[in-house]
Formats: sequence, structure tokens, C-alpha cells
Amino acid sequence: MVIHESAEDYLETILVLHERNGQVRSIDIVNEMNFSKPSISIAMKKLRENGYIRMDVNGLITLTDTGRNIAERIYSRHKLLTKVLVAIGIDEKKASSEACKIEHDIDDETYEKISAFYESYKKN
Repeated sequence: MVIHESAEDYLETILVLHERNGQVRSIDIVNEMNFSKPSISIAMKKLRENGYIRMDVNGLITLTDTGRNIAERIYSRHKLLTKVLVAIGIDEKKASSEACKIEHDIDDETYEKISAFYESYKKN
């Protein structure tokens, strides 16, 4: 399955907002990502058409199982990569920003090796 980086970012944002607030509306995504309302509206339509999200009659957005799997994978990568970058001396805000760039492009094998390395690093 090929999914664009921007779609991964939207799904990750929906996951984070849901964890933080218990519910998500388009305006929450607008405020979190600092994008325009029309941009978010178009993105939500595409995510809905591709089966990644559902939107109810009240405008509440939920992730489908497929959308949640993608969001959790990306968010998990983001959190670990941020920790690794902080561990090597990068300040947390910059580390989070850099992790966001890396999380989409790194392949599974490389990510798994970074994860294993970090786990062994934490033990020492």
C-alpha cells in the first residue's frame, strides 16, 4: 500500500488529537497543523474516500482500522526517532521536527535496527 507523506501526517495528527481530546473535528486539525480550512476539507475528503477515516453527521472524525494502523505506525516511529535524536544531544523541539521528516522515508529494516539499537542503548 502506497500512502503519501501528507496523508500519513494527517492520520498521525488525528490519532494524537483523539488521544489528547477524546474527539476530533476538522477545525481541530486546522488549528493543530496551521493549514487552511479548505486544505483540511479537501484532505479529509480524500482520506474518507480512501477508507482511512469516517466522519459522522456531527463532523466527528474517527480513524478506520486501516487509518489507525498507519497512524500508529507513523506515531510510534515519530516517538522513537525523537528519543534517539534527543539521546544524541539534539534539543527536543528540533528532534521532534527532524523525526517528523525521517519517519516517512526510513524503511522498515532500518527503523527496526534503530529501534533495537536504542533499546540496547537504554539498558546501558
